Amino acid sequence: MTLSLVQDLIGLLCGGLVGFSLGLVGGGGSILAVPLMVYVVGLKDPHLAIGTSAAAVGVNALVNLIPHARRGSVVWSSALIFAAAGVVGAAIGSTLGKAFDGGKLLVLFAGLMVVVGVLMLRPRPNESGGRPGLDAQRIGKLVLSGAATGALSGFFGIGGGFLIVPALMASTGMPILYCVGTSLVSVAAFGLTTAVNYARSGLVDWAAAAVFVVGGMAGGFGGVALAHRLAGARGALNRVFAGLIFVVAAYVLYRGLRL
Repeated sequence: MTLSLVQDLIGLLCGGLVGFSLGLVGGGGSILAVPLMVYVVGLKDPHLAIGTSAAAVGVNALVNLIPHARRGSVVWSSALIFAAAGVVGAAIGSTLGKAFDGGKLLVLFAGLMVVVGVLMLRPRPNESGGRPGLDAQRIGKLVLSGAATGALSGFFGIGGGFLIVPALMASTGMPILYCVGTSLVSVAAFGLTTAVNYARSGLVDWAAAAVFVVGGMAGGFGGVALAHRLAGARGALNRVFAGLIFVVAAYVLYRGLRL
């Protein structure tokens, strides 16, 4: 078996894990994708890994959006307002991220992973209630939180699902069931905005991104199916995934601080 084929198989497996995470809990794509791109797939340039993972996660989010939309768990009005504001933030954030030292960016990224892991351990409200209407106050919150989340997503080259879900909950009061599906619109928008910005500087490995997308499609549909079958175990699954994030963050910190 050639080295190239082995790398493709590794990329498929990594993409499957990323897609599975997106489909299952609406986030975690780039939180895993960037370290996997750097330390497993072998893209040694952190900026190249960020641009490539942003492209792959953006496309995977679009694919995972389809089954969520079919199940009625996407609130399009909130999704479009949040995503539109976030795209502006992502464009600014990704421009700043490209100018930042790659090694230091990974260390800061690990710090963000720890914060996200802690947020995931916080208890989530019960998935009850309907879809709240939009008023001026909620629209304002969506615009502000969307822009801030987009900026962080662009700076670190992540889709931002685990940042978007709590931001949507705080801005709209929607049940978590709707926030997970709705978040994928913004994950796709932020990821693709960041990818376009990085691609303009030649910082996207399209072959690696394509392999990730293929693996992510299979993993994503599996994640969506499991999410609906194990809805009652979502809290437990989040705790397990938070533990994985802490382990990956520790490894990224270890490798980043050695650079």
